[in-house]
Amino acid sequence: EHETAPAPAPNSWAADPEHDVAIWNIKLDAGARYLLPAAKAGTNRSIYFYEGDRMHLNEQELAHYHQAEVKADSAIMLTAGDKPCSILVLQGQPINEPVVQHGPFVMNTREEIQQAFADYQATQFGGWPWERIDPVHDRQAGRFARHSDGREERMG
Repeated sequence: EHETAPAPAPNSWAADPEHDVAIWNIKLDAGARYLLPAAKAGTNRSIYFYEGDRMHLNEQELAHYHQAEVKADSAIMLTAGDKPCSILVLQGQPINEPVVQHGPFVMNTREEIQQAFADYQATQFGGWPWERIDPVHDRQAGRFARHSDGREERMG
């Protein structure tokens, strides 16, 4: 079964075909084989084996719950073991920009990280409309969602 993902946002890195961004969630029946096509030279490609008993990339076994970084400019034969397998493949050209990460924030410079922390501490990225930082509802209220238009949905 083949499904096509929605197109990326037009102004994103992934929207430009030159960046060779792809995400595959591949499900193989027991013993099935799939030839993962070659990508452009210089593309980074990672394969994550997250469901099944055994999986081979060409002739090399990939252990369950493991990841492999593979040469993207060569096709790779994926072969499932004795049980159905699920594999996640992520690929793309490097962005060739500096990356600075601290806590939940990822930016290009240390100064941008410091500004992100300052912005978050000042407004929680848009403000917090409640008097407390940890508002909770009564346990008896059950599951519900209150939308910005005031509409409320009750669940089960």
